[in-house]
Amino acid sequence: MRTLDAVNPFDVDSFLATGGLIGLCALIFVETGLLIGFIFPGDTVLFTAGVLTAQSNPFAPWWLLCIVVPASAVLGDQFGYLIGRRLGRAAVSGRVERMIGSGPIARTHAFFDRFGALTVFLGRFIGVVRTLVPVFAGFSGMSYRMFTLMSVLGSVVWAGGLIILGNLLGNVAIVRDNIDVFLIASVLTVVVPITVHLGKRWWRRRGGADTATEDQGWNGSSRRDDVVKSSATTAASSTNARRASRDSSSRSTSAPSDR
Repeated sequence: MRTLDAVNPFDVDSFLATGGLIGLCALIFVETGLLIGFIFPGDTVLFTAGVLTAQSNPFAPWWLLCIVVPASAVLGDQFGYLIGRRLGRAAVSGRVERMIGSGPIARTHAFFDRFGALTVFLGRFIGVVRTLVPVFAGFSGMSYRMFTLMSVLGSVVWAGGLIILGNLLGNVAIVRDNIDVFLIASVLTVVVPITVHLGKRWWRRRGGADTATEDQGWNGSSRRDDVVKSSATTAASSTNARRASRDSSSRSTSAPSDR
């Protein structure tokens, strides 16, 4: 169980205590560089790391975090940009699009249309979008120099800002004395939106399946009604044909007796 906590980024306290600085840098790299990283609570982990640096026995000094964590974010961006350049639009289509959802992808498109290269800086502060931005920049043909500049600025302000904010609040008595409550609250800010997102997707799929079943049932009953109607029409036609044949035979036999 302790091993699972060590690799579980949602158990932020245990993750940082076990993984330390290396684990934190690896998580930030994955969140920004690999598309599967969108599920990781980067904001929460950085803020909590800052809070823990203000405790009596920190896992690392805050100033060191402000150097190596932004560097890890920049490296993750470089990897994501390379994926976009190599794979093109296919990098965010198919299975990846179904996993992430069309909403964040459409939102990232809208950001690029509105802000252009500045999206690389602004997207750093928006969950999921910061995972998609480097890939979009890669396959959209954005200048590598401009991308790198915005990536460095965004990484320093985002990671360094959250770490420093956590460190400052970690020195406040109410935060220091209720650190567990703040950790739980910060994790919920990530878990709840993800749960809601997955729940909506499940509900849409279920609604689509129910609609398809109803349509199939309606079509089936319609086909059965058509078959019944067709059978009834055929039977009526056959009856009318037999009557016409009998009437014709009766007229042909009665004609000689009249003469």
